[in-house]
Amino acid sequence: MLHEKELQALKEQLEKEAGELEAGISRHKGTTDFGDDVESDFSEEADEAEEYANDLGVSDAFKQRLEDIEHALDKMTRGEYGKCEQCGKEIPLEVLKVDPESRLCKDCKMKK
Repeated sequence: MLHEKELQALKEQLEKEAGELEAGISRHKGTTDFGDDVESDFSEEADEAEEYANDLGVSDAFKQRLEDIEHALDKMTRGEYGKCEQCGKEIPLEVLKVDPESRLCKDCKMKK
């Protein structure tokens, strides 16, 4: 079982990461110009389309991670944090330090 001090440190880590992800999502939200030059050879548009697709992928990954963090913070509020969602066993502190939004213990992760 996690001690209060360990739980607080993990909560602070999750909140910090959530803030960084929110900032990253905002940075990747910018609209791409898609070159409206009349005399273009379409290479500029192709570059911008590729940039847009990359930004979209990064933004989606950030959003998914943010959802996982918010889920972990919600579990903390409910007193369910640190328990495997599959088998119910405690998730070791070493795992939570590396992956504080982890939903599964090592054994269940290996079964996936």
